[in-house]
Amino acid sequence: MQHVLGLKCTICGKTYRTGEIAYVCPDHGDDGIVDVQYDYDVIAANISRPHLAKNSDPTIWRYKPLIAVDPATPVPPMRVGWTPLYEAPRLAERLHLKHVWVKDDGMNPTASFKDRASAVAVVKAHEEGAEIITTASTGNAAAALAGLSASVGLPAVIFVPKAAPPAKIAQHLIYGARVMLVDGTYDDAFELTLKVAREFGWYNRNTAYNPYMSEGKKTAAFEVCEQLTLALSPAPYTGAGKWIAPDRIFVPVGDGCIIGGIHKGLKDLIALGWIDHMPKIMGIQAAGSSALVDAWERGLQGWEMTPQPAETIADSISAGLPRDRNKALAAVRETGGAYLRVSDQEILDAIPVIARNTGVFSEPAAAASYAGLVKAVAQGMVDSEEHVVVLLTGSGLKDIKSAMKTVPEPPIVAPDLEAVREIIE
Repeated sequence: MQHVLGLKCTICGKTYRTGEIAYVCPDHGDDGIVDVQYDYDVIAANISRPHLAKNSDPTIWRYKPLIAVDPATPVPPMRVGWTPLYEAPRLAERLHLKHVWVKDDGMNPTASFKDRASAVAVVKAHEEGAEIITTASTGNAAAALAGLSASVGLPAVIFVPKAAPPAKIAQHLIYGARVMLVDGTYDDAFELTLKVAREFGWYNRNTAYNPYMSEGKKTAAFEVCEQLTLALSPAPYTGAGKWIAPDRIFVPVGDGCIIGGIHKGLKDLIALGWIDHMPKIMGIQAAGSSALVDAWERGLQGWEMTPQPAETIADSISAGLPRDRNKALAAVRETGGAYLRVSDQEILDAIPVIARNTGVFSEPAAAASYAGLVKAVAQGMVDSEEHVVVLLTGSGLKDIKSAMKTVPEPPIVAPDLEAVREIIE
């Protein structure tokens, strides 16, 4: 891979050649998260904005020269990425803003953002000649891995807390993955997966621990800027000129890999000269699982953080010690953004508001990003003229039980007109 320079430790800055280490910087044990480094001159010779304007591939692989995979490696057949970016004027009006968009990643094959990383994981497992792939998850990453693995016939073994929503566990099983329900938290499942993968030699997809997961997740940043350009540029769009970047992106945060990936994608675009400014990244955490908000408020570095209790209705962003905490903190600090915490009730309240004003049904973790926008506006952090993107990371069908808490029970009506009239009047 000529476009990849190596892997850089996010703690000590030491750089390794690709293949020199499997996952993390050995000087820091399992916490030695590394970041993929690119040769942007090589990338620029293989991809351009005009090239993409003519590219009809509606998946993350339209950006393959910007992803750390061998160009010759086959990719899964499932359509991952290029999810809709909807303008949301009624949401904007509610908040006295001019420009709000929502990015609906619930439209991915297994209905969550995590398909982006799992697609890359399956490709990297193929490159490594792996016979089995594994991951720990609160549910969505495992569902994504199960689905993407099934599409290429790669056996998957997944570890999820036994309290994961039934709809997510059903996905794991239907796709044919071998499921282990862990009698503990997500953090317990994560640690167990590290041990199991080492013991049996399985390819490990674990968020943050595997540096290539950020490379899949960053593709959402490419799409946001390209799609915003398509929406705001005069037709026909030819790829001339820079892409239009939003002013702020609101991201729900658990382990920190999504927000770190969004930041990585935007840095790629800055390095290539494709956008002219860095959006402010706003990280939103549930109040019951807000270790990164706490670290940001206290000025801590990622390696100074310690585990905290994690309990929230938004299971997809529940993490006591975020695994990609170094990149997650950098995403906010280096862009002039902020971390905010929102209550479970604020998250639940956001679900029907999003649905009734955009048509997008979001699970609690996804709705947290809009709840964060509401709070940021209330605190005077967002100018009315700013272009704002809200990242919705998963479908509400993932957690029907939580969604039903936000609406009243419908009435039961007899099958005749008078019964309907009585209810209506």
